Amino acid sequence: MKMIFLGPPGSGKGTQAKMISEKLGIPQISTGDMLRSAVREGTPMGRKAKAMMDAGALVADEVVVGIVQERLAMADCNPGFILDGFPRTVPQADALQTCLQNLGKDLDAVISLEVDSDAVVERITGRRTCRDCGKMFHVRFDPPSQEGICDSCGGELYLRDDDQEMTIRKRLEVYAEQTAPLIDYYQQADLVRTVDGMQEISKVQDQILVAVGSK
Repeated sequence: MKMIFLGPPGSGKGTQAKMISEKLGIPQISTGDMLRSAVREGTPMGRKAKAMMDAGALVADEVVVGIVQERLAMADCNPGFILDGFPRTVPQADALQTCLQNLGKDLDAVISLEVDSDAVVERITGRRTCRDCGKMFHVRFDPPSQEGICDSCGGELYLRDDDQEMTIRKRLEVYAEQTAPLIDYYQQADLVRTVDGMQEISKVQDQILVAVGSK
């Protein structure tokens, strides 16, 4: 099963992608995770990506496309994969289609998670990330045992620059302008499966599995 997960920042697509990945035994390919790794390591590409993410803008196509193309060529993607966070624009979707054709692969479904914008802001601004191990918490939905301290390693929890409310509002605007048109793009190929992302996590997972014929 070869899938794309679409949804605005904070829609839960990363969480769902991980769960469905484990359920179906296929890799979750998160461009966000790969980019954040480059940012932490301070590579030239990472520094460039950080400046864009901090401003609430999309990371340049040449950075993202190169990462994804190399990943899809790996052997563990042969049975299937879940693309989480890519493509984000129609040009990226065109580039992905070219990559898939070169690799002899076809998409099976595009999952579109729909959520309320104000709920997204609450979800993201409540996130806290450990500076040491990267584990994430939420001040309301998944708080640490001790405020500001990571349960796993005791590291300091902080609010990432790209989780600030002003940045989130900008990212939502960018999503509406540049990423939402992907739904129309993939509807033309009859690949879109719409799921209500405001439900409980387990119910969202069940709907996704039903939508892709795996339950």
